[in-house]
Amino acid sequence: MKQISLLITLLLMMALGGSAQNTLSRLTVFSEFRPAIAHLADGKTVNLPQANIFLKNSSLLYLNKDGVPMETDTKNLLRVDFKDRTYIRIDTLLAYQVDSIENNALYCARVIDIKAFRQALKNNKNITNLDLSFNTVLGYTTLDANEEDDFPIVPIYYFKIGDQFVLAHERHLKRFLNKDKRQLMESVMSIKGFSWTDEKYLMKMLQLIR
Repeated sequence: MKQISLLITLLLMMALGGSAQNTLSRLTVFSEFRPAIAHLADGKTVNLPQANIFLKNSSLLYLNKDGVPMETDTKNLLRVDFKDRTYIRIDTLLAYQVDSIENNALYCARVIDIKAFRQALKNNKNITNLDLSFNTVLGYTTLDANEEDDFPIVPIYYFKIGDQFVLAHERHLKRFLNKDKRQLMESVMSIKGFSWTDEKYLMKMLQLIR
């Protein structure tokens, strides 16, 4: 509990910096836990009255009968259906569909940038001997620090092309695409303002390389 209290104090101090452009003040995607249906790899389904997506590593959280948040093993999941959004497992992350073109789509998983988080803490306070493992703060997954921005969040995008998923990254796509489609990928990359985290450009790329 001492570690948790110290970490929360440091998170509140981070709000004074306010320099991150894409941040959240909580550790979960949704501000409140909500009903979901988990579809398991063995074909079973599990109804979860209170569930959420943990931003530490885009995994599934649920509240057990005692109201304690529990993190699931993502490798046992195929997808998780919330009322207004479905998450599917891609590699080790749970990602949602941003948009689609016919049978192809762009998916996004959002995770806390641990490296940037640690650096922000160091920039605000000289920290020594502090365990920043998020396992110690599972009980604070809906922490809101006066609606200030604390946690730097990074999106990780995947293209679904046919029945395959490819990380939206130059090196990974080059390995996946043939020569002609690599040239189409590079034509989008050459557009002024292009970014691998800008959904507008990623959808334009998907239109060409699908």
